[in-house]
Amino acid sequence: MREGLVALLDLVDGVEVVGDAGEGEQALRLVAELRPDVVLMDLRMPVMDGVEATRRIVRDHPGVAVVVLTTYDDDRSVDAALLAGARGYLTKDAGRAEIAAALRSAAAGQSTFAPAAAKRLVEVLSRGAPEPVTDCPDGLTVREVEVLRLIARGLSNAEIAARLFIAGTTVKTHINNAFAKIGVRNRTEAAGYARDRLL
Repeated sequence: MREGLVALLDLVDGVEVVGDAGEGEQALRLVAELRPDVVLMDLRMPVMDGVEATRRIVRDHPGVAVVVLTTYDDDRSVDAALLAGARGYLTKDAGRAEIAAALRSAAAGQSTFAPAAAKRLVEVLSRGAPEPVTDCPDGLTVREVEVLRLIARGLSNAEIAARLFIAGTTVKTHINNAFAKIGVRNRTEAAGYARDRLL
């Protein structure tokens, strides 16, 4: 399957396959060495599964986008991939054009989801979306308030990025700006501020 996918992607204009791996730890090593724009990730792999590999790539290499390509479209798999920070989620019945479009979208900072994953994402967002922001104290922007509220709920940067459809680096920027505006030094203090002022 992997070799066939590599051969398929090599035929796509604008897509260059710089490496391929059969298990999660090898994928991490290649990402650190090759610094690709996008990683196409399976969920079920030996040694380290795709969810954990995605989480570590998003954490350690925030400029690298991860698109999941898997046979699984159940809620548990979709939730795990999104919370790990995947920028896209496709099933293996996706065609070459769909996969290529998802890779280009991810490289451009956008998201692409298969229908089942998109439906699940809407459910998750509608259930756990922050309250609408109507007033922003201390010079905070609407997005900074949203990020602080999610910090107070215990979400990681990768989880915040997935929830708000933004890049991990953008989350860090919002956090740094918000911390400076409200005069806190860490997430614990920020969570306390959010609980007192924003929730």
